Amino acid sequence: MSPTADIGVIGGSGLYALLEGASEHRVETPYGEPSDPITVAEMGGRRVAFLPRHGRDHRYPPHQIPYRANLWALRSLGVRQVIAPCAVGGLRPELGPGTFVVPDQMIDRTSGRIQTYYDRGAVHVPFADPYCPVGRRTLLGAAAGQGVAAVDGGTMVVVEGPRFSSRAESRWFTAIGGTIVNMTGHPEAVLARELALCYTPIALVTDLDAGVEAGESVTQEEVFRVFRENTDRLRGVLRDAVAALPAERDCPCGHALDGIKLPFPLP
Repeated sequence: MSPTADIGVIGGSGLYALLEGASEHRVETPYGEPSDPITVAEMGGRRVAFLPRHGRDHRYPPHQIPYRANLWALRSLGVRQVIAPCAVGGLRPELGPGTFVVPDQMIDRTSGRIQTYYDRGAVHVPFADPYCPVGRRTLLGAAAGQGVAAVDGGTMVVVEGPRFSSRAESRWFTAIGGTIVNMTGHPEAVLARELALCYTPIALVTDLDAGVEAGESVTQEEVFRVFRENTDRLRGVLRDAVAALPAERDCPCGHALDGIKLPFPLP
């Protein structure tokens, strides 16, 4: 099986066994190795590349994930559409554990992460709408087909981690318009845009964030438990979404670099 694919899936916590009968490929990039070797297989009649975001042994904390290598490696295999499942905290009482959200906006609250490929030259990519509109519609349709009532839209607040938020921070994130909170959505989304890739997250709420309700704060054990309990539902949504994504892109994402002189060729 040749190491090429049209669609990439960057898995979140606990989603490391998505593809069966896959071939594994090590990919070198100008930014080092990705989080793990990339596995490629057929899914829903499409060629899919799967990359565990944190590594299969969860060795990379959110602030040390090799984001640039991950997105570059996927593009070098031919990937042009990326689905990015992730675990998130809910910032609103109605978004309890087990809720799926397909966000449409993002707020970056990280610090110190390398968030661009373009360290030289004036390369300013549009990012007003961070996520692919076609990918969002496809994921929402796939969720409905699986009987999953995914929330359409919302703002993902991305924090540095690896610690969880304080109660005051959690209340502030809600006050500034946040819907869910996560540690990996940035710079993943902007790097995808800089490579003119379609990028669409699907977020699984594993907990209510610390400031939403009084009581115990979130724990890592609880996050992992809820994600495991919902893995089968998430796999079903991903399988249907992969099959439904258009073979030919008809969205703004592929034109993100139109008219911009790049300092180096893309893979």
